[in-house]
Amino acid sequence: MGIRITPSILNAELGGLNAEIARVPSADGVHLDVMDNHFVPNLTFGVPMVESIRRNTTKFLDVHLMIAQADRWAPAYAEAGAESVTFHIEASDAPVKLARELRGHGARASMALRPATPIEPYEDLLGELDMVLLMTVEPGFGGQKFLDLVLPKIRRTRKLLDARGGDIWLQVDGGVSAETIERCVEAGADTFVAGSAVFSSDDPDAVVRALKAQAEGVAS
Repeated sequence: MGIRITPSILNAELGGLNAEIARVPSADGVHLDVMDNHFVPNLTFGVPMVESIRRNTTKFLDVHLMIAQADRWAPAYAEAGAESVTFHIEASDAPVKLARELRGHGARASMALRPATPIEPYEDLLGELDMVLLMTVEPGFGGQKFLDLVLPKIRRTRKLLDARGGDIWLQVDGGVSAETIERCVEAGADTFVAGSAVFSSDDPDAVVRALKAQAEGVAS
């Protein structure tokens, strides 16, 4: 199992993002949380910010859209240069069409689920995806406590992905830290979004390396 750590800039210093991203050279990508104050009660940034970040880094850009009307807006983020675009299944009316459109723009297509949204109704959709993101907090704000109740869903999702085959990543986002990452790996996750655990540190890259080593120790 390949382990990937993609720090979220939600907890970084947004006034100096180029410098903040440069502080995590060991990261496998950068996680960009887009919020619209409709789907979630928070507002961050949109396409112009992603375009600006793309111009200033070669890092893999993992965009997580916590927005309403995902079918309408998501393709623009692929066009802006994101290598991976995640839409919430709760905000998409035509997820198959959207996933194919994102792939058509050259981006990886990813589906996110809130903690209480079950994976089973979307089993037939998995073949259209490159990644499934399971939220381990309620989306909207960084720094929340990890919800252990999502661990059984991670296990069930891993079984579905293994049964289907292929290389579909299983990402978890919310409360990921040295205290929680091992449980997530044991449940079957391979891709991790860490925000406050990374950027609240004096040496964020050391945290990235430590988290990856910790996860790989469990996965091996």
